[in-house]
Amino acid sequence: MEDKEKRYPSIKKITREEHIEIVQEIFSTITEKYDFLNHFLSLRRDIAWRKFAVKKMKFKKTNRLLDVACGTCDVALYAAERYPGIKVFCIDFVQEMLEAGRKKISDKGLNRRVDLIRGDGCFLPFCDALFDVAVIAFGIRNISDKKKALSEMTRVVVPKGQVMVLEMAFTRNWFSNLLYRFYLNCMLPALAKIFSRNYKAYHYLADSIMNFPDPEDFKRMMEESGLEDVKINKLTLGITYLFLGTKK
Repeated sequence: MEDKEKRYPSIKKITREEHIEIVQEIFSTITEKYDFLNHFLSLRRDIAWRKFAVKKMKFKKTNRLLDVACGTCDVALYAAERYPGIKVFCIDFVQEMLEAGRKKISDKGLNRRVDLIRGDGCFLPFCDALFDVAVIAFGIRNISDKKKALSEMTRVVVPKGQVMVLEMAFTRNWFSNLLYRFYLNCMLPALAKIFSRNYKAYHYLADSIMNFPDPEDFKRMMEESGLEDVKINKLTLGITYLFLGTKK
């Protein structure tokens, strides 16, 4: 059986090591159509969600931003364009994603202001209190040890610095939830099959959204990681949430 026909197991049934291997395999095989499918499958709402997060950023001490699990660097690019005085560091452990991001950065002429690093969000290669803001957009559901990643993001921001998580989750309305579940399990993989050579990856991505913690539970996770005044911003009827906390 060809790799593209592989059916990925549920994230509830795999170890951390298996999770890492699956995520690396998936994102290395969908890079070519990643941006297009993000925009197409979200009806371009993903652009608005990322820009909303960028608008909430505050740079007061270091003028440095860390983009964790950066993918193809959309958040980093939006932030660099909106805040001309900042320096952005992007980290991801999928080399193919970083290479795609590097091309976009070069096309924008931002090579001197945006640095790319291959690394693990659970073990950030930075000293303490180096950044004003640490953000992760649509990436934390692909990290098995979410609390470890949140603790690392908290560690590397300055006191009163921001930790931001932009992530998709289920709505709290049962009818909307039913429609969302149908979309994730049926329509999304069917649409992805038309454009992606590894459309089975979108079954995994749907599974990762359905198994993301309840927003209130995730807020408590952020608080347990050393953050306070955690705000939950519900976007597009609760399809996506922006969690924003400050370091104690």
